[in-house]
Amino acid sequence: MHALWWLAAVAVAAICGIVSAAGIEDGEKRSGFDFMTPETQALQADDMSNPGMLWVLQGEQLWQQAQGRADVACSGCHDDARQTMRGVAARYPAFDAATGRPIDLAGRINSCRAERQQAEPLAPESDALLALTAYVTHQSRGMPITPATDARLARFRDNGRGLFQSRIGQLELSCASCHDDNWGKRLGGSVIPQAHPSGYPLYRLEWQTVGSLQRRLRNCMIGVRAEPFAFGAPELVDLELHLTEQARGLLVETPAVRP
Repeated sequence: MHALWWLAAVAVAAICGIVSAAGIEDGEKRSGFDFMTPETQALQADDMSNPGMLWVLQGEQLWQQAQGRADVACSGCHDDARQTMRGVAARYPAFDAATGRPIDLAGRINSCRAERQQAEPLAPESDALLALTAYVTHQSRGMPITPATDARLARFRDNGRGLFQSRIGQLELSCASCHDDNWGKRLGGSVIPQAHPSGYPLYRLEWQTVGSLQRRLRNCMIGVRAEPFAFGAPELVDLELHLTEQARGLLVETPAVRP
C-alpha cells in the first residue's frame, strides 16, 4: 500500500508541477458532478438511492429534538427549515460579530447549540453535526451559491486565496496546482475536478460515509505530505471563503456523491 501511495504522490507532482494564480474563468466553471461517471451521477440524482440522504433524514429528526439545558429544538427558534433555511447555506461562510472573523455553517450550528440550547458543541465529523449541516444545506439545493459580500470578510478571503495558491508539504504543491491548472486531466484513473464546494457535506464512495469540506481539505493536505490544519482551524474557514467565491453562481447540490 505504501508503494502504491508513493507512486500516486509522484504522479501528482508530475501532473501538477506548475502553479498559476489565474484561477478559473467564469465561463469555464464546472461542478464536480460534471466530472463524475454516469453511474455516480445517477446515484446522486436519485434521492431514493443517494446514500447521503440518510444523513439529511437524520438531520431532520435532530432539527425537531429539544437539546441542552434550555430544552429547546432548532425548530423552536427557526420553525420549518424548509422555509426558514432556504438559501441560508448558499451564503456561508458568514461574518461572525462575536469572534470578529468568518464562521462556517457547522460552526454556526455549534454556536447556536452553545448560546441558544445551552448544549455541548457537537464533535467535528460526528454524525450529528454532519446530519444537521447536511439537512440545513439541503434546503438550499438547486439555488446558486451567493457568497456574502460583507466587506469585513475581504481580508479573510484574501488569506484563503493565498493558502489555496501556496505550495506546501514535501511535494511542494498547492491546491491550485491540480484544481486550477490541471482540472480535467486524469490522475490514477480519476478525473481531476475543479475545487468547487457545491455539494458538501457529501457522500464519498471512498469513505463510505458523509464528510465535510474540512475533511476533504485535510485529506488533500495529507496527500501532498503536509501537516493538516486541525478541524475548525481558521485557515480552513478562510479556504472555504475563497472556494465559495470561486464557485459563485454554481448550484448547491447537497448531498452530492463523489468517488
